[in-house]
Amino acid sequence: MKLIEFEDLPTTPWKNGGGVTRELHCQPAGASFDDFLWRVSIADVSQSGAFSSFAGVDRVITLLEGEGMDLVSDSGNHVLLSRLQPHRFRGEDQITAELAGGACQDFNLMLRRGAVAGEVRVWSVDQDLEQGCNLLFCVQGRWDVLAQDGEHATLEPRQSLVWEQRPGQVSLRSLSAGSILIGVNINLQ
Repeated sequence: MKLIEFEDLPTTPWKNGGGVTRELHCQPAGASFDDFLWRVSIADVSQSGAFSSFAGVDRVITLLEGEGMDLVSDSGNHVLLSRLQPHRFRGEDQITAELAGGACQDFNLMLRRGAVAGEVRVWSVDQDLEQGCNLLFCVQGRWDVLAQDGEHATLEPRQSLVWEQRPGQVSLRSLSAGSILIGVNINLQ
């Protein structure tokens, strides 16, 4: 189990240069945009514009902060992202984000299609996960995390826990009212 402090993460430019992101975890470690298996990051979106293209990558985006983001595809489809509602799309789709009311911040999971599959889940109540998970991110509040092997941590806002391999059963206990936690599960294909 590895604890990650959001404030310690360096900012890096988006693939298309239109903004900045902070990488929470990448597998394999140090992989580039072209050769990761899976990647989790948090992006700062300060203005409307095009998403970076990631051919062969499935993406799940979850709005963390901001009034909303309208995703418009080249086919004319619109999806209005609401806070903490994961949305899945293909990385090669030509998507433009139109901000609903100013800057936003979003949580991104990227999955190399055909190599890995994954999901993003959002919790606001205690959970007992039989299969554990690969990454946890504390959105707000405090969470007590206890893994079957005895590893224990308390997550504060904007902290993450990462396991290279899922640890088996994990108990998640909210320690304050209004706590919200995001979990990421990855499966090799």
